[in-house]
Amino acid sequence: MTVLRLLYLILAGSALALLVAGVREQRRHLRHLHAIPHRVLVNGIRGKSSITRLCAGALRGGGQVVVAKTTGTAARLIFPDGTEEPVYRKFGVANVVEQIGIVRRASAYRPDTLVIECMAVLPALQELNQEKLIQSTIGVLCNVREDHLDEMGPTLDDVARSLSRSMPVGGVCVTAERERLPLLRAEAARRRCELVSVDPESVTDEELRRFGWITFKDNVAIALKVAQLRGVSRADALAGMWAAPPDPGALTVSRYRVGGGVLSFANVFAANDPQSTLDNVRLMQRQGLIGGPLHVVINCRPDRMERNAQMGALVADLDPARVVLIGDPVRSARSAVAAAWADRVADLGGRRSPQRLREELLAGVSGDVSMVAIGNIHGQGEVLLEELAALPAADGAGPPPQRAAAPAPVPTTTRG
Repeated sequence: MTVLRLLYLILAGSALALLVAGVREQRRHLRHLHAIPHRVLVNGIRGKSSITRLCAGALRGGGQVVVAKTTGTAARLIFPDGTEEPVYRKFGVANVVEQIGIVRRASAYRPDTLVIECMAVLPALQELNQEKLIQSTIGVLCNVREDHLDEMGPTLDDVARSLSRSMPVGGVCVTAERERLPLLRAEAARRRCELVSVDPESVTDEELRRFGWITFKDNVAIALKVAQLRGVSRADALAGMWAAPPDPGALTVSRYRVGGGVLSFANVFAANDPQSTLDNVRLMQRQGLIGGPLHVVINCRPDRMERNAQMGALVADLDPARVVLIGDPVRSARSAVAAAWADRVADLGGRRSPQRLREELLAGVSGDVSMVAIGNIHGQGEVLLEELAALPAADGAGPPPQRAAAPAPVPTTTRG
């Protein structure tokens, strides 16, 4: 009995100590958090990292002290002078609790504003991130797309409702979403949150061309509105954004010498969902960064069967001269390719060596060609990028084929 009582006292004491430590940690976090008067939480499906950087750049352009943190392909902490460092993660695993340390470090700079990308996917964690960890004064819900359906779906309406849980209660939320705007307005009303819808066409083509990388009008319009809410003029905000560096995980377009021609290669893996993939390709085509003949490479993964099929179905919209399937199982993408393009499909699936993959891919390239890689980057997609990066750069190459007035040759970057 004495032993049991002793064990009980030890357990009770440990629980009490943990409770006290938790309360102290929460109070310390709130003290750091409230030392930052303005907090912007960026959420949505596509473009969060780019928007985080654009917002930070826009506010810096207005002379504000800003700390920002991205969570995308390469998580970064961005300091008030625009320099940055990678976010260290124990065992390489992302966890929403890391936001506590970010807030603590940010508060040491006494910033006017913290711009931070939402790193939660599960709806409950999105709400926890907002209500307990960040308590944003301005929210951003950039868009609603087909991704993370297992966690936030199964429908796009469900995804919209899940993302809405990061809206600041009694605050302001900025969005570029169009299709589900009525649903977002209803969710905002439930939270007494003012939802501000931006018009991408308010950003001119000339303003967009001033960027040193490809970006979307939606993203720029959101950052301009956030800057306006913080009292920064449009001219200052744009100047700050033009000077901001792109996200390291952003899509890139590079040109390589292949045989007697130039291969304009666009890495669109980061887009991931069908609509974002199509948007990226269309934008690059409009800006003359890629032309024709167009080759499309689809990387397949066994744990992304539905996504493989979606990318296969996208072939009809892209209308390429050649479709190359890599990874495994390629049949999941091939079965979704419309019959009119079936004879243009090259099956390079399975476990090919890096050298063999490169040789067979380039065997179908003749003259000046544009190539886009879509789907998921992991596996053979990573191998493909490494092999192409070893090719000789086409320094001083002219514009892509069938494009009379393309911008200067790249590397160029886009949406993160």
